[in-house]
Amino acid sequence: MLSPLYVIVDVDASARRGWDPAAFCRACLDGGARLLQVRAKSLPGGAFLRLLDEVVAMAAPLGATLIVNDRADLACAAGASGVHVGQDDLPVAAARSLLGPTAVIGLSTHSVSQAQTAATQAISYVAVGPVFDTATKDTGYAAVGLALVADARRVVPAAVPLVGIGGITLEQAGQVLEAGATSVAVISDLLTDNPVARVRSYLDRLGQARLL
Repeated sequence: MLSPLYVIVDVDASARRGWDPAAFCRACLDGGARLLQVRAKSLPGGAFLRLLDEVVAMAAPLGATLIVNDRADLACAAGASGVHVGQDDLPVAAARSLLGPTAVIGLSTHSVSQAQTAATQAISYVAVGPVFDTATKDTGYAAVGLALVADARRVVPAAVPLVGIGGITLEQAGQVLEAGATSVAVISDLLTDNPVARVRSYLDRLGQARLL
């Protein structure tokens, strides 16, 4: 079972908010986050690997899961927990072959048919979104809404975690779980002056939502 809070650390978004990505990861871990993904679309491979090495060293003693966006090669080199890929990225089968049977591999989906197909592959979780409008990343897809989260849950086996992503705020997070998601992936709404407190607020609210 995934943590109900999935922290996405986007290097570019962090920089725009004045955060060093490693320091932001540290703050989220201090707040109790135990599932993080690092995304660095514009960072050269060497610099990305150095960042991953630093974050793995922080996360490992806490038993936290660290996922790398897109770069299965760097996930392998850094000893991260796994990789998250999109519809046009490295195929799931290739990522699984590279990282092995125990690695965490997530796949982005944007429709019911994509979610259904994803569930037939060797994935660890299915992500669906963008649930709400988001300015963090140009996905090329319109917001899918809570209805698609519920529809995806109906076609993805119960044993496969479902992650809602895209434009999620603290006020909306519980609704995403109630619609059928296992976890919510959050980016911009955690980039505050006090991520430690913000992460704790999310964990409290999501814990309550799971009890409903």
